[in-house]
Amino acid sequence: MTCEGKIREDLKEALKLRDKGKASILRMLLSEIKNAEIAQREPLDDDKILDVISKEVKQHRESIEAFKQGNRDDLVAQEKAELSTLMKYLPEQMSREEIKTAAQRVIETAEVEGMKGKGSVMAQLMPQLKGKADGREVSEIVSELLATV
Repeated sequence: MTCEGKIREDLKEALKLRDKGKASILRMLLSEIKNAEIAQREPLDDDKILDVISKEVKQHRESIEAFKQGNRDDLVAQEKAELSTLMKYLPEQMSREEIKTAAQRVIETAEVEGMKGKGSVMAQLMPQLKGKADGREVSEIVSELLATV
């Protein structure tokens, strides 16, 4: 079953169970997928759907941070619930150690020294970790590793 098919099945199930929160986030996700299809003028494959889901996850994480700063605990809880629903459609997330190992491998093969090589390391690393790790965390780890090189 395709990723979009799984989302549609889960939406049907949420509607049957009258789970308004989950149904709402799944509708929004399907809408974003449809908008991306319209923008590209072709149906999306699972990789591109993962890009859409990753984008939504990133937006929800940023919203959580903004709501925390604004002391809006009610909205933080809502965003976290939506985020947990979205995370179910991404591949299993890598641990910090797994990301560090992958980053070290790329740094060694790219033979970069210092922070000047961060862009080339990130360009090689992010396609490998697509959907499996948060870009901000990967960037932090690469910066830490390059600072010691």
